Amino acid sequence: MLENTKNIYFLGIGGIGMSALARYFNMLDYNVSGYDKTKTELTKTLEEEGISIHYSDLGSEAIKGIDLVVFTPAIPNELEEYIAFRNSNIRLVKRAEVLGEIAKDYFTIAIAGTHGKTTITSMVAHFLNESGVAVNAFIGGIATNYNSNLILNKNAKIMVVEADEFDRSFLHIHPDIAIISSMDADHLDIYENTDSLKHSFFEFANNIKDGGTLLLCEDVDAPENFKQNIEYYGEGQNNFYQLIPKGIIDGKQEFSTSFYRKDFRISMPGRHNLLNASAAVSVAKILNIEEEKLRKSILSYLGVKRRFELISDCNNHILIDDYAHHPTEIKAAIAAAREMYNGKELMGIFQPHLFSRTRDFINDFANELSKLDKVVLLDIYPARELPIEGVSSQLLLDKIKIKNKKLVSKENIEKYISENSSEITLMMGAGDINKLVSKISKTLCK
Repeated sequence: MLENTKNIYFLGIGGIGMSALARYFNMLDYNVSGYDKTKTELTKTLEEEGISIHYSDLGSEAIKGIDLVVFTPAIPNELEEYIAFRNSNIRLVKRAEVLGEIAKDYFTIAIAGTHGKTTITSMVAHFLNESGVAVNAFIGGIATNYNSNLILNKNAKIMVVEADEFDRSFLHIHPDIAIISSMDADHLDIYENTDSLKHSFFEFANNIKDGGTLLLCEDVDAPENFKQNIEYYGEGQNNFYQLIPKGIIDGKQEFSTSFYRKDFRISMPGRHNLLNASAAVSVAKILNIEEEKLRKSILSYLGVKRRFELISDCNNHILIDDYAHHPTEIKAAIAAAREMYNGKELMGIFQPHLFSRTRDFINDFANELSKLDKVVLLDIYPARELPIEGVSSQLLLDKIKIKNKKLVSKENIEKYISENSSEITLMMGAGDINKLVSKISKTLCK
């Protein structure tokens, strides 16, 4: 695929997965350029790194001098540049296909799951990198330790990659070690039902190379007639990689395992992050990472942007931003906030993501959001969808079982928060809610 290739063009270069690939090729001295609809902090950073990006549809003008086009499924079919490339002789490939091609040259560790995969990917990459193991890593979020979604070492023999189930992208990867953290129902606009989603995960597991290992969280179903090695991680005593939580000490979670001698400490709150760390530590054990180096790397781990990210702490107001957009993720974020700030009033600001997801899980969303002291809902972020009749944030609001709840527009959110603040504010969503974080932080810190 990459033979005789020098000029690579990215359609949708501002996406989190696309931007990591663009950075990878740029650092390897390919000529990288691309298109995105909107200028963001991420695209600004790419431009600062020397990548040429434009934000208007150039149509056939974009074709000139290009050897390979990488695109994301989020690109609309009517985009004139996309049409021009499809009608040309230039090779047009999906991001996942390119990632799978790169992975062939490495010992590959792939992390999949409907929840937790970005955090686990960043943990595995950081734990190995800080323990002195040269790795390349493609992360589906901005790792705080590196302020990047890419770790690149030209001497690396190991590749750590987030394996995305959306659009079945992960089926292009053939890993040596695979992790599946969860298989909850999601992306039902792509998959017909939960069984179809599970089958896709099982296909991914069956891509593991001969002699490889599948690491499964303790509550995840195993593929039938699976021929490779399977090991489980989690709190259960029967798990080969058992997690043993020890409580919170000096603001950090302490835990031990059944396979290392001493305790570990990690700064990230929540039981879900202990499970995430358990998965990453299990990989370290498989690779025989020295225990003391691993311990230091876990302690130095700072998380991922928009994964329970502390934004501000001022005037007795704490603001946290989280990517949670599924009921299971909302449950974990609220539980972490309750654990970390026990007894304090907790407000959640939630932007539902996709009409179909809101429709499919509306009762679950309502049940989890009802665990907050106050709820603020924004309108549904449509992403790739058109509205669905009868599905709205108001419908979700009506199902939430607490009295202190309100549907607020993005235009009025600052005024509302200034008049209705809480000790802890938890912002959640995968749409454009992150664009409001700075404004709300300034409002709370006045």
